[in-house]
Amino acid sequence: MTDLTHLRDDFPILSREVNGHPLVYLDSAATTQKPVQVLDAVDHYYRTMNANVHRGAHALSVEATDAYEGARARVASFINAGSPNEVVFTRGTTSALNIIAYGYGLNVLKPGDKVLLTIMEHHSNIVPWQLIARHTGVELVYLDLTEDYEVDLSQLDRILDDAVKIITVSGMSNVTGTLGPVTQLVAAAKSVGAIVVVDGAQLVPHYPTDVEALGADFLVFSGHKMLGPTGIGVMWGKAERLEELEPTEGGGEMISDVQLYESRWAAVPQKFEAGTPPIAQAIGLGAAVDYLEKIGMTAVREHEVDITGYALERLADVPELTVYGPSDPSRRGGAVSFELADIHAHDVATILDQYGIAVRAGHHCAKPLMRHLEVAATARASFYVYNTHDDVDRLVDALMEARKVFGLDG
Repeated sequence: MTDLTHLRDDFPILSREVNGHPLVYLDSAATTQKPVQVLDAVDHYYRTMNANVHRGAHALSVEATDAYEGARARVASFINAGSPNEVVFTRGTTSALNIIAYGYGLNVLKPGDKVLLTIMEHHSNIVPWQLIARHTGVELVYLDLTEDYEVDLSQLDRILDDAVKIITVSGMSNVTGTLGPVTQLVAAAKSVGAIVVVDGAQLVPHYPTDVEALGADFLVFSGHKMLGPTGIGVMWGKAERLEELEPTEGGGEMISDVQLYESRWAAVPQKFEAGTPPIAQAIGLGAAVDYLEKIGMTAVREHEVDITGYALERLADVPELTVYGPSDPSRRGGAVSFELADIHAHDVATILDQYGIAVRAGHHCAKPLMRHLEVAATARASFYVYNTHDDVDRLVDALMEARKVFGLDG
């Protein structure tokens, strides 16, 4: 396995202290830290070529446009898209899922149709479909999880029929790390003529992703979860699906002509990028893609399996600690949710913060999954390329101290 320890030098924030302790950042499922290469790319744009893109006749606008569209091309290559025109820049995963729900679902779905989801979905992949259901009368149906927290496909035969028009699934749970059964669901969708939407917010940053091999109709993900800036995301779609998709925002950039009472849309992808786009953020995302490709996504995945496996082993040494997620690190991602005895997750996270350990606490925008797990909240440690075994050791040491604070050691 490739040693990625040297990468830590690229992340300035990792050198700071929190509460008198060196920072251990274990909240990458929420947002990742940024390497200097990404920070420099954004700074370079603002310092040297700050201008709006497309149609500008002056040098700065041409340079900004080339950088912006160059980022689109790099993202397309990163996920093996057939063309850069299949890559639409959005504000993030949530924005992209709403575009699909309103631009496709609202125009295609009708009473009696079904949308198939899983119980592990993030709210961003539930709430938009609930809103569409209000407008269309469509029924939402869910796949449960097995005892080892994997999606229970044994229910497919009972649920799947010609009424299912859309299957939308997380590629990787932000709570349990469960890998979504995308390949199986794509095959199931084809058998009934449904389309497949993949929430790749957790998948794409951690797993080699090839949209041609994936076979889904749409894949969405966020830049800030893969070393890029906030405010930038990607909606990839098959060319024919993007042509079918209606725009959900109107204004400048997304039109080819505007008359008083009707307009014609611009070609894809500009059709979905109304107004001034997130130029600096896209350039930063392009730099993040370059950084990840230099590491190699296979190495990124191998590192995640290694550190997640080590974390599961070490956390098993903490008395009265329950981990929620698949037990095999090769069948899961690096989001590790846990509960310490009957102590509320926020209290656990607060104590960990006193030792410089940054973890997430709460329902993780996945309340249906929390109810399925029969917990109100969990603490969550999530790992990325800059984390080490030493980070895991410090987490475990801090949890042992937390046990003393809460009187769990008798």
